[in-house]
Amino acid sequence: MSKKLRGNMMLFLAALIWGVSFVAQKAGMEYVGPFTFNGIRFLIGSLVLVPIILIISRIQKKKTPDFCADGTTNSYENKKDLITGSLTCGLVLFIAVTLQQIGMLYTTAGKTGFITALYIVLVPILGLFRGKRARPILWICVGISTIGLYLLCVKSNFSVSKGDFLVVASAFGFAMHILSIDHFAPKADSIKLSCLQFLVAGLLSIPFIAVFERIDWANVFACWQPILYSAVLSCGVAYTLQIIAQKDTEPTVTSLILSLESVFAVTAGILLLNEQITSRELIGCVIMFSAILLAQLPSKERELAGAENRRPKIRNSNKKPIGNFLP
Repeated sequence: MSKKLRGNMMLFLAALIWGVSFVAQKAGMEYVGPFTFNGIRFLIGSLVLVPIILIISRIQKKKTPDFCADGTTNSYENKKDLITGSLTCGLVLFIAVTLQQIGMLYTTAGKTGFITALYIVLVPILGLFRGKRARPILWICVGISTIGLYLLCVKSNFSVSKGDFLVVASAFGFAMHILSIDHFAPKADSIKLSCLQFLVAGLLSIPFIAVFERIDWANVFACWQPILYSAVLSCGVAYTLQIIAQKDTEPTVTSLILSLESVFAVTAGILLLNEQITSRELIGCVIMFSAILLAQLPSKERELAGAENRRPKIRNSNKKPIGNFLP
């Protein structure tokens, strides 16, 4: 199995987990506030990864003492990137998820799914500021996916409310999170980065819980199932799959595959909440899957790049390769 295919499969599984997580988030909000729900699930998600890190690190050290759990070099630079990446990704994740969770209090689930998935449009646009040039075919796929998401999620006239504004802001946050992961994932231990970003996001939630909410432990225990699902699977598993997969996947392709969470959210609603899917929503699903498949087609630019990489290169020890400043 190629690294690209493995990465795409990981992202597909992450999208499935996050799609079902919409049901868990809705259920949990009936008992606790957004900061409490997110804070608890982030902290639990961080703890879930600790034994995994210890086991993998112990096994890896016996084989190669100078390497991390995912094979990256255990150097000062990697540790510095791990700390910086954890703080950056944790902060961005906290902002994005908090805005989405609060926004769900004031808008419908359908609009939340559509607006949040706008990150598939925002990722290539924001990526331009980092020197990332998206292939033309990906821009076409972004447009097709947006149409599919609209047909899938928007069930009435699109009106702007306070919740809509908050979810739009969260879409920017999720786009920034994908680009942040794209920058730090190749430089640091993936599992440790995932664990620490949850810890940062969970700790950032505590002061907001103290100011805006009051923890009622009876209500917390009453919604233990949605919290554990969001913590163990949505945080511990899905976000870790995203970080590992993005080592070998383009950011725009990543956003396209992850946008399938909207499709899985509708499916979960049908199976778990007995919701009905209309022909309009079914067409939206088909359009989205078509865009995902189209994004995987090789382009002439890739073929030329591959041919160029196979040619013998003339080395010049006095010059550094152009483009090393890019992540």
